Amino acid sequence: MDILDTAFMQRALIAAVLVGITAPAIGIHLVQRRQALMGDGIGHVAMTGVGLGFLLSTNPIWTATIVSVIGAVVMELIRAYGRTRGDIALALLFYGGMAGGVLLINLSETGSTAKLSSFLFGSLSTVSEEDLTAILLLAAFVVAVSLGLRRQLFAISQDEEFARVTGLPVRTLNLLISVTAAVTVSVAMRVVGLLLVSALMVVPVAAAQQVSRSFRATFALAVAIGVGVSLAGTATSYYRDVPPGATIVLLAIAVFVLLTALAMPFARRRARAVEAPGAQCSVDMPGARGTSDDVKV
Repeated sequence: MDILDTAFMQRALIAAVLVGITAPAIGIHLVQRRQALMGDGIGHVAMTGVGLGFLLSTNPIWTATIVSVIGAVVMELIRAYGRTRGDIALALLFYGGMAGGVLLINLSETGSTAKLSSFLFGSLSTVSEEDLTAILLLAAFVVAVSLGLRRQLFAISQDEEFARVTGLPVRTLNLLISVTAAVTVSVAMRVVGLLLVSALMVVPVAAAQQVSRSFRATFALAVAIGVGVSLAGTATSYYRDVPPGATIVLLAIAVFVLLTALAMPFARRRARAVEAPGAQCSVDMPGARGTSDDVKV
């Protein structure tokens, strides 16, 4: 296959697989917590880290990781303690992050509009060996957290109060989810772009929820969809010369529409069964809400 003949496409495909795994793996918890747009906010903040990387002449992935982690922690603290003015504080953080990134890139000697666009929307040719090493290390962290603490993360995503009663360190785990989401943004920005990474966190999970009835099944299917659309979008971008990030997101939305259409007859059939006289109500909830068989706290 000629797509594998070039070194930059080999790196891009490996990065696409890692993005396809990590984004839904942490996105499922954001969807459960109704924080689907958190990745978008972190992406805005990460722009300052990208600009700082250009200004300091270092790899923007590492500076973006540091800045986005700090921003994610601030977001979580605002969510936990902010009451009446929390939404304004978050808005200032998001817009300030984007503006800071644009300013720093323009102040740097190595920055340019073309380089900025590659971080905003993704670019196949810009994934260097150094970038791939950084992506591998950060992706390993995300996977380790998502799998190693899956039961604890499931518990706080379902019901924070119940998790607190059982003795789980809810505040620490909430911060860990935010930090992991920030790291995922840094993993994905080279392939999908900072402005579109949130879609890859959310859409595969939402698509999987249409046909799965447990947390475990939703997790596995969402990751499979994420990897599939990431590889397909990267290959399409190579052959058709279209932006990889936009292609990946549109493919993910197409999968969501397809699975929703396929699931509708079964959903109507279940609804009629529930409405039938004497029908028993099932305790299983559709999608990523899961059942008690999936995870034990």
